[in-house]
Amino acid sequence: MAQIELAGVKKSYTKGSWVIHGVDVTIADGEFVVIVGPSGCGKSTLLRMIAGLETVTHGDIHIGGRRVNDVEPKDRNIAMVFQNYALYPHMSVYDNMAYGLRIRGFTKADIEARVQRAAKILELGPYLARKPRELSGGQRQRVAMGRAIVREPAAFLFDEPLSNLDAKLRVQMRLEIQKLHRELGTTSIFVTHDQVEAMTLANRMIVMNAGNVEQVGAPMAVYDNPATMFVAGFIGSPAMNFLPGRAAENFVDVGGGHRIALPPALRPLVPERVTVGIRPEHFTACAEGDDAFAFTVETVEALGADSMVHGRVGDTMLVTRVEGHSAPAIGSVARFAPAPGRLYFFDTDTGKRISA
Repeated sequence: MAQIELAGVKKSYTKGSWVIHGVDVTIADGEFVVIVGPSGCGKSTLLRMIAGLETVTHGDIHIGGRRVNDVEPKDRNIAMVFQNYALYPHMSVYDNMAYGLRIRGFTKADIEARVQRAAKILELGPYLARKPRELSGGQRQRVAMGRAIVREPAAFLFDEPLSNLDAKLRVQMRLEIQKLHRELGTTSIFVTHDQVEAMTLANRMIVMNAGNVEQVGAPMAVYDNPATMFVAGFIGSPAMNFLPGRAAENFVDVGGGHRIALPPALRPLVPERVTVGIRPEHFTACAEGDDAFAFTVETVEALGADSMVHGRVGDTMLVTRVEGHSAPAIGSVARFAPAPGRLYFFDTDTGKRISA
């Protein structure tokens, strides 16, 4: 196991055009960190720099206290699990896991012990003689993880390993990866665009946007205290509602005759252009009230235990989460009020959250 440190890491493919704008983060020994963000934000590029598959334009990467900027991937003592499994189709499961050890000169006894241990952890024992074509997608991904485990690396790097699996298998594999990390305790970095994977797997998450790190923190800390509008809108499903408005005295005018009271501590800090954020679960059905929003219901997503009610308030579309059987009818007008103390305020121009 090893600590991984990124200090001022930047990446550029053409002079003066940065795709990674400077990452400073330390991943503790044995920690499971998820890098999450939309497609094209630079998360896989950052992971590939740690792996040695991309050069570092500026800054330093240390693994286990050793600077590895100029160290070949094979000498970094890391193991990578890819999105496409990358298995040898003509080899058995056993040989796929053993191949890397053979070319490194391990003895037959060491190879046997390591492969059998990995097979036991991943419940692959009955499949060791099979070829990859005889396995399901989830089993193939477990073989890819087994190939990484047998190396007993200082760190595991996962590059969107679950994206080719169906929804049920994704849930199963998330549980298996959690169990694997508990058993091995190896430093792990996991890249995904799926915020559900990030929330359920991470000890800490790194939220990236357009090559920048927007926020680093424990999943629930990031969810409850987003630093920016981007983080607030990206982490959480459905996404946070945003109401652009203008601050005036002790309230924010969000249009349509609706005003939202400003907390006293924020009144001196709020600029004129301010955006109010409300998570769907922080609306409460009500009859009347000064702070109630009258939703003209346009769509209802029935999900079983919950329903998502999409409605229009003036020119703004909002969504609220309600108990599954209590959703209002499409076309009706339903009233919802934001829960006290559960509002977020953002500077519209900078996107940064305003907090006392």
